[in-house]
Amino acid sequence: MQLLSGFIIKEFRHILRDRKTLLLLFGLPIAMLLIFGFAIRYEVNEAEVAILDKSKDEITQQIIRKIDASSEMTVTRHLLSESMIDEVFLSGDIKEVIVFEEDFMRSLERGNVVTVEVITDASEPNMAGLLQQYTNKIITSWDRENDVRVVSSNRMVSSSARMFFNPDLESVNYFVPGLIAVILMLVSTQMTSLSIAREKESGSMEVLLVSPLKPYHIIIGKVIPYFLLSLINVYSVLLMAYFVFGVPFEGSILFFTVISLLFIFVALALGLLISTRTETQRTAIMLSMVINMLPTIILSGFVFPIDSMPWILQLLSNVVPAKWYLIVVRGSMLVGSGLEYLWMESAILLGMTLFFVTVGIKNFNDRLE
Repeated sequence: MQLLSGFIIKEFRHILRDRKTLLLLFGLPIAMLLIFGFAIRYEVNEAEVAILDKSKDEITQQIIRKIDASSEMTVTRHLLSESMIDEVFLSGDIKEVIVFEEDFMRSLERGNVVTVEVITDASEPNMAGLLQQYTNKIITSWDRENDVRVVSSNRMVSSSARMFFNPDLESVNYFVPGLIAVILMLVSTQMTSLSIAREKESGSMEVLLVSPLKPYHIIIGKVIPYFLLSLINVYSVLLMAYFVFGVPFEGSILFFTVISLLFIFVALALGLLISTRTETQRTAIMLSMVINMLPTIILSGFVFPIDSMPWILQLLSNVVPAKWYLIVVRGSMLVGSGLEYLWMESAILLGMTLFFVTVGIKNFNDRLE
């Protein structure tokens, strides 16, 4: 019994002296609780909506002010014609367009039922459904307060609600494009970091260093195979999404390919950077999970809408490469947007590519030397 107790005490001391084990044991659960606790939000906060007011009378202005004053929606655009609806949805910023018919107040005064048309971007089906519910609630509230009959388009009278890009609210159309980003990020980053960590752990890295190969030869030799295999992954997942799950592809395949290449470079460079800070495959897996897997799944918008998260998590999401790639993938596949609408996200991905490649190669060279 004394031997067993002594062994247990030794194990406790060993664990308490190992900072990495303590971080995994206590730090990771706390981080996961905080991230999941604050990030998992199914309600919508301050979603950007546009207004097409064909009547521009006192009553429509009252309803618009009530919509804008709500915590769920913010009116950011006032459209002049229906031809502008497609454009604002293609830009990706506007999630809903609310259309007031002509002679709105006069129709009410005559005792007629008027209709408010609610048009949502259904490429994010959960948000589209929630926005319609919020809009309906606000209009119904105004209706009761003023004792008039104002009916939104998603109620039983004059039902004329429209949903763009995913009218059947197929959740697979939302999640499958996101899976492309998650798969590329996790597989490319982890495989690169594990490959180099394996060389260090087995001792073969020293053999490479005394060989005629230059440091950049080693980097290129490690990165190129995974780059080509990741590109095959892109088209494999894309073909499965189209033929197996029926996810539409509305955009340019060339634009999609170029952006995917940028994103693969980001993921490979991040894996290279992780490898410079680890000596074993176990450590590489742990580090990749903490700084790559959790942020990619939680903070990219893959599962939970970023707009619903606290501002600090929204700020942190900006440094997650998968967030920007995900916006481009969904915009290209479901909406048909191109570089003219997604140039900012594309530029951010290009900047991240240059940053991670530069830092990763510099750190790798420094460690080798």
